[in-house]
Amino acid sequence: MTSKFIAAAIVLLGTVAAHAQALPDLAGRTIVAVTENAYVPLNFTDPKTGAGVGLEYDLVNEIAKRLNAKVDWQVSSWDVMIQAVRDGQFEIGMDGITINDERKAQVDFSDPYLTSEQLMLVRADETRFTDAPSFGANADFLVGAQAGTTNFYTAVYSVLDGDEANPRIKLFDTFGASVSALQAGDVDTVLMDQTSANGYIGANPGAFKVVGGPLGSEDFGLILTPGSDLVAPVNAALAAIKADGTMAALQQKWFYDYNAAQ
Repeated sequence: MTSKFIAAAIVLLGTVAAHAQALPDLAGRTIVAVTENAYVPLNFTDPKTGAGVGLEYDLVNEIAKRLNAKVDWQVSSWDVMIQAVRDGQFEIGMDGITINDERKAQVDFSDPYLTSEQLMLVRADETRFTDAPSFGANADFLVGAQAGTTNFYTAVYSVLDGDEANPRIKLFDTFGASVSALQAGDVDTVLMDQTSANGYIGANPGAFKVVGGPLGSEDFGLILTPGSDLVAPVNAALAAIKADGTMAALQQKWFYDYNAAQ
């Protein structure tokens, strides 16, 4: 039995090593990457150091390392990020960006690196509603969102009445600002994926909770300038990162370990 386990381990290590050796070599190229620094735990500013941190930072840095490349990190607001990547101002962008046909018409996407579901984050003491229907039924309840995001469209079409101009949706410049408004009582819910909900709940013990069930699932991808020669190398590195357990380790670090340390 022991020899079988050793043989299996050797085969697995050999497969991973062969895959790693097959990755493209970008010969030290610098990749200009952009994020918003406002989407815990995917990308945000570390309150202790002021540095940009999060799962997406670690993931893209790891992709670059495996491709023999460097990353020049930049920060941009969400409302101009897709346009800026499309125009080539940045080569790769990330902000928990859902892969959909509308965005595919503007930018290239990597393969998905994360699948998540939309949930309703509320204050921990919330008792006035328990799910999307009971929230939608009361015209006094407000939802905070960023225009043009998956969170915004889910709020419009899965929680409210399908009117994108509904005054019950309060728009904010950043995702973090909408969560701050929720905590302050200026809005009553913010929609977000499971991973981000875990991040905010873990980083703010006793402040938030989730109500109701999932409102839909979504795949996140990195966005790249249309026709970019980075798409194939990034996807190759991403496949290797998933295959050897690195992606699972990053999820453990940012969805659980980081939160527990706060």
